[in-house]
Amino acid sequence: MHKDIKEIIFSEEQLIKRSKEIGEQITKDFEGEEVLLVGILRGSILFFADVMRNIDLDCKIDFMGVKSYEGTVSKELKITKDLSEDIEGKNVILVEDILDTGKTLAYIKRELAKRNPKKISICTLLDKKIEKSEEVKAQYVGFEVDNVFVVGYGLDYSQKYRNLPYIGVIKEEAI
Repeated sequence: MHKDIKEIIFSEEQLIKRSKEIGEQITKDFEGEEVLLVGILRGSILFFADVMRNIDLDCKIDFMGVKSYEGTVSKELKITKDLSEDIEGKNVILVEDILDTGKTLAYIKRELAKRNPKKISICTLLDKKIEKSEEVKAQYVGFEVDNVFVVGYGLDYSQKYRNLPYIGVIKEEAI
């Protein structure tokens, strides 16, 4: 365990198993159809790859860059990379690392809905157990998590800890 981690809450094995289950559920839910996975950069990248490998459908991928945090403070939402793919008439699945207030995903979903997709679904690795500022519901959830600051498996603090193979609670003194 990394010296800045207080405790591991989801092991590498748990993350891989749950990603496989989600990929299999997406395969069932969209049987016979094509999906476009949209990874929300950067935190979702490891989860995105693990879920994608377990989807047995025609599958395209794209990415959006959205910045809403500096350290632990939520700032004004800013799209830093838009989609390259046209999503009109497509089944779009937004893949996010963590759903906390819902502000970011609600904004992205509203913006993408203007482009006339067939369907927009949300897949999140973690759903934080807090009251949401926006009405956003994920159709695919890896795990629920308490209101703690977590890192690892793509999630970061100031661009650090993304490479940890597990998700852990960061020590207060490391922030």
